[in-house]
Amino acid sequence: MTTQVPFVDLKAQFRSLRAEVVPRVMQVMEDASFVLGPDVTRFEANFASYLGVAHCVGVESGTAALQFALEAIGIGPGDDVIVPANTYIASALAVSAIGARPVLVDVDRTYFMDPALLEAALTPRTKAIMPVHLYGQAMPMGSVIAFAREHGLFIVEDACQAHGARWNGRRVGTFGDIGCFSFYPGKNLGAYGDGGALVTGDAAIADRLRLMRDFGQRKKYEHLIKGGNCRLDSIQAAVLDVKLKHLDAWNEARRRHADAYDVRLSALGIRTPIRLHDEGHVYHLYVIEVEQRGRVAEALRERGIQTGIHYPIPIHLQPAYSDLNLGRGAFPRTEQSAERVLSLPMFPELTQEQIDLVVDALASVQSPAVA
Repeated sequence: MTTQVPFVDLKAQFRSLRAEVVPRVMQVMEDASFVLGPDVTRFEANFASYLGVAHCVGVESGTAALQFALEAIGIGPGDDVIVPANTYIASALAVSAIGARPVLVDVDRTYFMDPALLEAALTPRTKAIMPVHLYGQAMPMGSVIAFAREHGLFIVEDACQAHGARWNGRRVGTFGDIGCFSFYPGKNLGAYGDGGALVTGDAAIADRLRLMRDFGQRKKYEHLIKGGNCRLDSIQAAVLDVKLKHLDAWNEARRRHADAYDVRLSALGIRTPIRLHDEGHVYHLYVIEVEQRGRVAEALRERGIQTGIHYPIPIHLQPAYSDLNLGRGAFPRTEQSAERVLSLPMFPELTQEQIDLVVDALASVQSPAVA
């Protein structure tokens, strides 16, 4: 079946950016400064300015950013980090990679960690909490900040899906000790390969992160700490710098598409995403809930409409996390979501005609509504 509506359309995005992106990439080639060159420095400064934060440190991926963030604040073996049960596994893997333990918390109807469950997740070894701004929506940070202050915890924000989203007028990634971003190609701000960044208002943390990403050196061959090799390359930085200028307009387009979906899907009785406030959602993903999801997804596929599932198997039910000894029933809301969520096509270049094709296909399936 020919694809009528792709899940994302990076080809369409490139066509609109070709005249801007190609010269910047060619300039990197001409300059032959491919790693941590002036393009990286320029993008870091511009992204920090966009977010309203003092420091940005580019790294090779969002997962690396999460791991480095935890290491930079001293999290390690024997420590616990509170993580939502409903998130991409990278959030938990970053904790595990440094020898710490992810302590999972079930979510509420917004898909965010349920604030009422945070106290029960606290242990004598808890050192940090990792709020995840999931699907492009800003998690309300008031309860997280209050909880962290009360118990002396670090806050590491996973903003890998929420570039540009705001809570109380402030962009996500800037509320905690460190904010982490992914620039995977399909993200709202995506590179042409892997990439990530950490942002912080703390100069000492930023300095340590810069050492950590580059073999622990400030000057070549003089290694101050045991660092690694985790640097953002110049081509990706150049691409990201071009795209950053368009991010707000792209996010606004995503909101318009979400509005269009909302109007038509609500009439079908399908549960649409909960938008907590206008600027709080940048719709990296447009996630609905349906019963008999497999049947619905297959019906859309047969009509040439691509969909996704975010996420089909919760972290605690993954074989990789069998050591947590958490079986089915441990996190009821997360498990229910895993059975019902379906992500519809969402990208800035989406057309009303494509939205209508998606909704008409859903209407023809006549999936029962989910309350």
